Amino acid sequence: MRVVAGEWRGRKLVAPKGEATRPTADRTRETMFNMLVSRVGSFEGLTVADLFAGSGALGLEALSRGAASCLFVEQDKAALDTIRANVAALDARTRATVSAGSVMSLGPAKVQHDLLLLDPPYGTGAAGVALDRLLRLGWIGPATWIAVETGAKEDLAVRGLAMEAERKVGKATIRLLRLEQ
Repeated sequence: MRVVAGEWRGRKLVAPKGEATRPTADRTRETMFNMLVSRVGSFEGLTVADLFAGSGALGLEALSRGAASCLFVEQDKAALDTIRANVAALDARTRATVSAGSVMSLGPAKVQHDLLLLDPPYGTGAAGVALDRLLRLGWIGPATWIAVETGAKEDLAVRGLAMEAERKVGKATIRLLRLEQ
């Protein structure tokens, strides 16, 4: 697994051992970020949250492309250790905050993030539940972009969010969402 583009392009990332975490494949991550770049433009200065962070690859990709900060939220101990190791290896500590806990236990937002990245376990419906909660707790504002990776056959519809784009990549579906206007 490697960073696809930006400051750390080509740098290796480690993944947690075992089957508890399924890191986003390089090709899938590249597709997600290409979809975002065509809509968001530059990542310079963006505030990002990588939810269900796993190895942290999505948030680190955003930081590599110029995001100002990233909040990594993960509850698995092995994954948290991996995120911290990846952040340290890339010397990203000043722009990264690692939060141990469930996305479902997040409280009201202190700020609305520019970009939310979600890669929950496939087949659980966790993306829809999490997005509904994040919407109610003020994490999603009019300028927020949301990128979600789910299993290829999973549906995703959240009242209050509009689907901006959808693309199947192997066993995954990537969706970009925004607040309904």
